[in-house]
Amino acid sequence: MSGPTQRTIKANGISLNVAEQGKGPMVLLCHGFPEGWYSWRHQLEALAAAGFHAVAPDMRGYGKSDRPEAVDQYTVFHMVGDLVGTLDAFSVSEAVIVGHDWGAAIAWHAARLRPDRFRAASILSVPYRPRGPVAPTSVMPHTVDAQFYQLYFQEPGVAEAEFERDPRATLAAMLYGGSGDGVMAIRANAERQGRTVGVGMVPRKDGMLPKMQVPLPSWLSAADLDVYAAEFARSGFRGPLNYYRNVDRNWELMAAFEGVKVNVPTLFIAGDHDMVLAFPGAAEHLANMKQFVPQLREIKMLPGCGHWTQQERPQEVNAAIIEFLRSLPN
Repeated sequence: MSGPTQRTIKANGISLNVAEQGKGPMVLLCHGFPEGWYSWRHQLEALAAAGFHAVAPDMRGYGKSDRPEAVDQYTVFHMVGDLVGTLDAFSVSEAVIVGHDWGAAIAWHAARLRPDRFRAASILSVPYRPRGPVAPTSVMPHTVDAQFYQLYFQEPGVAEAEFERDPRATLAAMLYGGSGDGVMAIRANAERQGRTVGVGMVPRKDGMLPKMQVPLPSWLSAADLDVYAAEFARSGFRGPLNYYRNVDRNWELMAAFEGVKVNVPTLFIAGDHDMVLAFPGAAEHLANMKQFVPQLREIKMLPGCGHWTQQERPQEVNAAIIEFLRSLPN
């Protein structure tokens, strides 16, 4: 079977680069931060071989897709609109949506707000999070010396300057640090030093990235890292970081939909070493997910797996998604 092909489509008033492979019912794959369509390279092939049309866009702000300048062009409504527009561009009425990280958050809302277009969902890493009583940034942890990484991302230009100095080193550090191997190494190092690890916390004076070179995780080749580094060297980090700069705006926009549940068949997959599940409130959201996702079929936990679920454990993720897809009514 030949590999994925790429092309540009028009969706929701912008141009999106999409990778696609296979023929059959559409499965729409939504990546997270800091990735791109390439994070689904293993799933594109497997889904195509299983008889599905796998479509993985570079999400708005990433890769070869358009990167609007204004921060407010990166709300959840824009993202869901891009995905609906993607279905329209392919002239399909519905698809199963799969999302990871930020793509998971967007996929939750796509399935929740447009079940007529997204008939089922497979969500990786990020549990469904109901709307809280206050704006998200107002309750993110911070101290005199450190702040939650999403707070660090809020001021335009600050994180960009750090990340864009050496995109390859930035991607290596993030992909290793969030992996199962990286999480275990960070915890072990902290224990040797007799200190606790503040999950997701960024020192105010040092920035987010480590000062030393990190190893490649076992599931990421140097050639894979080169692909990511080349994309971010060209497109930069501003668009991806703008997703975080809309978390409070998204909270405001979603007020009208409070209480609306995710009413489509859903599969949830995560690694038991995923740092997201150690964030404040995540364990509660995982335990209570069925309350907000009544058709949740399964919560599948992958032992030893970190945050980059579909890349760290492609065979297990592929098998679970394909089994879920085949269980859906035609």
